[in-house]
Amino acid sequence: MNGLAIYPGSFDPLTSGHVDIIHRAVEIFPRLIVAVATNVRKHPTFSEEERLDMIRESLKGLERVEIDSFTGLLVDFAKERGAKVLVRGLRALSDFENEFQMAHMNRRLAPGIETIFMMTSQEHFYISSQTVKEVAHFDGDVSGVVPDAVRKKLTAYNKGS
Repeated sequence: MNGLAIYPGSFDPLTSGHVDIIHRAVEIFPRLIVAVATNVRKHPTFSEEERLDMIRESLKGLERVEIDSFTGLLVDFAKERGAKVLVRGLRALSDFENEFQMAHMNRRLAPGIETIFMMTSQEHFYISSQTVKEVAHFDGDVSGVVPDAVRKKLTAYNKGS
């Protein structure tokens, strides 16, 4: 095995919970791709490029992490990049059902690619991108629940809307 794992998500925006999973995954895998998914069913607040920029800024200096994006099936992207492991974060029981179904479909499509679930740390389990956007929209303080680069972008976005 090449030791390459992919941590996919919409990251709209990146939260401290995501960053926690990234730091922990990099302790396990020699190389990690944080992959921004273009999800045709979602209408993101931030463009793909904005999300990539926020992630790059937030993870600056973290070695062995690559930031990329993809469209289409995650398993196809994993095959193209030569990854054998998908990392998925779980916050609560409500995440599990969808992630479980997705993992089984991915396994059916690409039997050689495994999905590894990581539980979000206790201090981050209540954080979701949607909740962060709602709090920021009403000028609530999101310091500590998102990286500083994301907090600044959310503030600028909400002042412009």
